[in-house]
Amino acid sequence: MAERVLLRPFAATDAPAVAAYRSDPHVARYQGWDVPFSLVQAEEFVREVAGLDPAEPGWFQFAVEVGGKLVGDVGVNLHHNRMQAEIGYTLAAAHQGLGYATEAVRRLLEHLFDERGLHRVAAECDARNGPSARLLTRLGFRQEGHRVRSTWAKGEWTDDLLFGLLAEEWREHMI
Repeated sequence: MAERVLLRPFAATDAPAVAAYRSDPHVARYQGWDVPFSLVQAEEFVREVAGLDPAEPGWFQFAVEVGGKLVGDVGVNLHHNRMQAEIGYTLAAAHQGLGYATEAVRRLLEHLFDERGLHRVAAECDARNGPSARLLTRLGFRQEGHRVRSTWAKGEWTDDLLFGLLAEEWREHMI
């Protein structure tokens, strides 16, 4: 199967596309930023991410490209022990529901488990975000918890679903 999705470092030229998809209320609904996401914010985001090392603990964002066009990003929050990470993902509305997010997260998990040798990857999502929860389940994550009204986001208390995936579970799932 041909690879449709490319994960790559961000470039300064990506800022307008970042501002556009992060300014979409549909895309931002379950995310930690507010809309609009200005071009200045996008330029700062791209500049900041470009200066980070993905092998160092903390958050690192990869650009998600399809057909030469930036369509979103996937993030990795590498734990200080460098054996665990949390992931997150964002995709432009026009590119949702086409399998791109699944492919991008799968590619990220291959990198983390198969190339970097991580032991465990975690993710969480707003309990109302069914597509995100289904994506994680499709890729082999198990739901480990449901925190009720635990996050104050955009003027309301929201529930969080917690997911986890061990390296050996990933390998079994990919067979």
